[in-house]
Amino acid sequence: MKLSETFLWGGATADFQCEGGYLEGGKGLCTHDFETDGNLENPRAVTYRDEEGNVYRARSSFFSPEEIPEGCEPCIDERYYYPSHKAVDFYHHYKEDLKLMGEMGCNVFRFSICWPRIYPLGIEEEPNEEGLRFYEDMIDTMIKEGMEPLITICHDELPSYLAETYDGWSSRFVIDCYLKYCKTLFERFGNKCRYWLTFNELNAVRGYVSMGTHKCDDQTHYQAVHHCFLASALAVKMGHEMMPESMFGTMYASSALYPATCKPEDIFTSMNKRRETLFFIDVMARGYYPSYSKDLLKRRNVTLDISEEDEKILKEGTLDFVSFSYYRSAIVSKDTKMNVIGGDTNPYLPKTDWGWAVDPLGLRYVLNEFYDRYQKPLFIVENGLGAVDEINEEGEINDDYRIDYLRDHLREMINAVVLDGVKLLGYTMWGPFDLVSLSTGEMKKRYGFIYVDMDDKGNGTLSRMKKKSWYWMKKVIESNGEDLE
Repeated sequence: MKLSETFLWGGATADFQCEGGYLEGGKGLCTHDFETDGNLENPRAVTYRDEEGNVYRARSSFFSPEEIPEGCEPCIDERYYYPSHKAVDFYHHYKEDLKLMGEMGCNVFRFSICWPRIYPLGIEEEPNEEGLRFYEDMIDTMIKEGMEPLITICHDELPSYLAETYDGWSSRFVIDCYLKYCKTLFERFGNKCRYWLTFNELNAVRGYVSMGTHKCDDQTHYQAVHHCFLASALAVKMGHEMMPESMFGTMYASSALYPATCKPEDIFTSMNKRRETLFFIDVMARGYYPSYSKDLLKRRNVTLDISEEDEKILKEGTLDFVSFSYYRSAIVSKDTKMNVIGGDTNPYLPKTDWGWAVDPLGLRYVLNEFYDRYQKPLFIVENGLGAVDEINEEGEINDDYRIDYLRDHLREMINAVVLDGVKLLGYTMWGPFDLVSLSTGEMKKRYGFIYVDMDDKGNGTLSRMKKKSWYWMKKVIESNGEDLE
């Protein structure tokens, strides 16, 4: 049960959840910079100021979008805590963090580049040299530590100027801005980076923070997604021309989705719900809108502006591999209410402290489903357990629960590769070091092998410490997945 010697083991992050360095080095504002902290009962939200100067929070991103009231604009209010401004200060700790990952044996690191750190407004003619130097030094450091860079070009954010002035991805103008940004990255880092992800979780994002749109209705959203499809395809084509050895994917938010019962209505509903989320990766991996998309868009009263040239672009810029996240599974019945992703809780499965179903076999299920569907190499670029970690009296963090979670998932991953014949490039566990939670903005929901001393409000020394899972994962990587005990 051993993996290929070329298998890639590592960790994955997003700039706004770990980087910090708010406005340092010439960085401009990104849409996540307006997002406050929160928790399960009071989710993080964007702060806005109305025409009378009143400030309030609105949930205009992630799973429960709300439209931004007319006449309002996002603002930063010092009375609130904004996690992205500090995050876990990877901006100043990256050499230490990458060294700890290298010592663990990682040979790949997935990270995102902050678009407004390269083009602060998104419309400049020339990039910000200080931002490019930061990422260049970071890439050189990870290569020195034995890791391949896996770059996410756009991870759920864009320069706030593009969001405010052009209503984000609802405008085709943003495609040109994105391609200029891509070209800059390819020119600067293309000789050092082979693996690229054009976008992150297009099926799981909408609203101001992720798409930059002020309206969250289906028509605006799906048109914005179409523009992202075009931008991705054009970037893939450009990347292949500029970097012939490069490989491109995009990050798709996956989960295993099962029918709640064997009733034909539930089974048919689960098929349709699955199509609604697979639609996003279907277009990017296959290069065309699938037949079922006509019904999907009609049910949402969406009429897309798609030209024959658009269709040609999609065909010429298909992905080289399919990369995805996997954390949980869900069930659906004919009565299930879900918007693209989600579903009902499976009563047969245990749950995490945050209510996510733990389903290792679902990972094997998804790996087989995707490989059968696309016949392209796969890459697991997010998986992991968010939990509350505590330091004991001996000064240790014995996160056996995380080891159990990862061991069971890695075993099913290896079964899919060795027994089922799935072609898998690698595995990057979400949060190799603790970082800020996307959904709630908390620090107490920790994922990492490496503990970061910081609380939900940014207090702490920011010192790093290895957890028990760090030593276990080091052994797993050394044995290339053979020793999971």
